[in-house]
Amino acid sequence: GWVAPTGQTVKLPSSETVWSTSGNTTLTPSAPVTLKWDNGEGLLFEQTFSIDDNYMVTVRQDITNNTSAAVNVFPYARVQRIGIPQITGIYVLHEGLLSVLDETLEELPYSDAQDNGTAAYSSKSTGGWLGITDKYWAATLIPDQKMNVTGSLRHLTIANNDAFQADYLATQPISAAPGAKASIESRVFAGAKKSYLIDSYQEDLGISNFELMIDWGWFYFITKPLFKVLHYFNAMVGNFGIAILIVTVLLKLLFFPLQNKSYASMSKMKKLAPEMEKIKTRFPDDRAKQQQAMMEMYKKEEVSPLSGCWPILIQIPVFFALYKVIYVTIEMRHAPFFGWLQDLSAPDPTSLFNLFGLLPFTPPTFLLIGVLPILMGITMWIQMRLNPAPPDPIQAQIFNWMPLFFTFLLASFPAGLVLYWTWNNFLSILQQSYIMKKHGVDINLLGNIKASLGLDKKKDQPGE
Repeated sequence: GWVAPTGQTVKLPSSETVWSTSGNTTLTPSAPVTLKWDNGEGLLFEQTFSIDDNYMVTVRQDITNNTSAAVNVFPYARVQRIGIPQITGIYVLHEGLLSVLDETLEELPYSDAQDNGTAAYSSKSTGGWLGITDKYWAATLIPDQKMNVTGSLRHLTIANNDAFQADYLATQPISAAPGAKASIESRVFAGAKKSYLIDSYQEDLGISNFELMIDWGWFYFITKPLFKVLHYFNAMVGNFGIAILIVTVLLKLLFFPLQNKSYASMSKMKKLAPEMEKIKTRFPDDRAKQQQAMMEMYKKEEVSPLSGCWPILIQIPVFFALYKVIYVTIEMRHAPFFGWLQDLSAPDPTSLFNLFGLLPFTPPTFLLIGVLPILMGITMWIQMRLNPAPPDPIQAQIFNWMPLFFTFLLASFPAGLVLYWTWNNFLSILQQSYIMKKHGVDINLLGNIKASLGLDKKKDQPGE
């Protein structure tokens, strides 16, 4: 719409205006629609709407001035949501009002907008965009990218209902000289947040940081490239699950040198196990001297007792990035794998506690421990059993219970993420076994399992 300058009276179209059509009356990607309104005072207003196949609407507004004086008006646009919507409420995903004004991303949750009212957020900008976003869809306003505007995100009360609004107002008027026409073009995107679609709009239309409509998160520099690689392999094999398996192998190759160094250090640690037992025998009642002697041995042999943590630590950023990809991108929504896994963006639907569907009842959410999380827990437990139990009994108990804890924790995560973790564990088992053999370390998997379960305790011998 249009706003008259302060102190000037111009009859402008409003929400009550009845427009007339000119030509085509049905808006399609191949047929725009033009609306006209004459204010009866010499000004003719026109709005021409065109739409593409992905719900990007282009609106051209024209003013024909048939008076004897110039007319100055300010263009504006707004998008409103009436009522408080139901949201997922997960901290890794933003749902609410958002904008990129003056090259700065602002994400305003509904609750923050309610707290701050009409003054929630405002910024001057040349171009940019702003709107309201859900998990997979958004409605955004895109002014002419060369136009100076003041953009605002705010909370309102309309007919006693909560309402949320994103709007912009030009800071400089559009001027129509006598007998001339003035025009301004803007856009509204109201569609699915498909990554490649959003990127194409950003590039083709020159919309600043339009890609940030998708909540890529803090690990943006990992998340978006990871999505692109997954999308590439999905296009190649036609299955996002297989794409995850392929990308996991590529990540293992990328981290191969670091993980090899870590596993080699762990293998050396295993060779030192007899020496560690001797130290414990020399200082049976002095934990401080035990620790001091062990640290001296680690320094002499150039090994690190924390080496086993690296394979897990380096996975954490990738884990969170993949979680974001699976959770927030609409391309992963309802993406099937095989068998019972028909939605990689949702948790494994099976449960151990109803015998994976054989018993006719649905367990509570916290007991939905599906086949895939169980496989993940088993692979994690086997991977940990490749190494002897830590000498510290508390650490040993933590290592024993960690796979069970992760099984319950990841059971509620998207199946695609659990698939990645399970496959990664399996590849790590193969890699670690190879390195241990390469360094001459026996893989005493059965013995380590017995030790972790307390089944190999020997009776004290006389004199020991």
